[in-house]
Amino acid sequence: MTIWNAILLGLVQGIAEFLPISSSGHLSVLQNLFHMSTTEDGHMFFDVLLHFGTLVSICIVYWSDITAMVRETIQFFRNAGRPAAERQTRLPAARLVLMILIATLPLILILPIKDRVEQLYYHTFAIGMFFVITGFILFVSDKMPAGKRTEKTMRVKDALVIGLCQCVATIPGISRSGSTITAGMATGLNRDFAVKFSFMMSIPAVLGAMLLNLIDAIKTGVDASLLPAYLIGTVVSTVTGVFAIKLVKRITSKGKFGNFAYYCWGVGALTIILSLIF
Repeated sequence: MTIWNAILLGLVQGIAEFLPISSSGHLSVLQNLFHMSTTEDGHMFFDVLLHFGTLVSICIVYWSDITAMVRETIQFFRNAGRPAAERQTRLPAARLVLMILIATLPLILILPIKDRVEQLYYHTFAIGMFFVITGFILFVSDKMPAGKRTEKTMRVKDALVIGLCQCVATIPGISRSGSTITAGMATGLNRDFAVKFSFMMSIPAVLGAMLLNLIDAIKTGVDASLLPAYLIGTVVSTVTGVFAIKLVKRITSKGKFGNFAYYCWGVGALTIILSLIF
């Protein structure tokens, strides 16, 4: 793992994690077609750090929302004597925490088939097809009428639908942000809130992935000589992650989220062609 390799992987992780273009799909293509060293090649600790970098990106952009969620959740339990419905109405950030937890629950469905999903990372042709599917998901997003629901009016079934889409997005080539933001808009969420909910609901998912990979990293061991490269890659993933989140927010608010479809179609077609050649 060279410093330049770490920088490139940090760029891919930071940008593709939040742009609706599938970071897992891009990393798999880099490994399968170009034999580039990735976090799967004995660099599990680097994978933990890259996820930590993207987690920091979310915290930087949504810091005020996160602090409000913590503060209002504490208030919610302090006011336990009042009806739950009344407390949720008065404390929208606490209600957002509940919706995020509900949206995270469907990830449990992936655990029994986790090994089968991971096998897809080595099938480049299939990844190319999933890129194309992501393109179609993004293309229809801009065709949807603008919604009005926010954390105050979002329904439990909305959170579950978005959570199920997050499950599907564990497939490489299917964008997590693309599918969950589109699902949010389809359920009637306000466009800006759909983006915020998608990124905020990734926090428990990222923490879970970090924990699982950290356990594997401890078992595998960490090469101390690679720590400088790892740390540089982590900083790159954080900085580019902040940029990517702000870019998605701006593009979505202008109703141009579907423009990413053309990129996904192009990458998907190129991936399919290269998989047939090599």
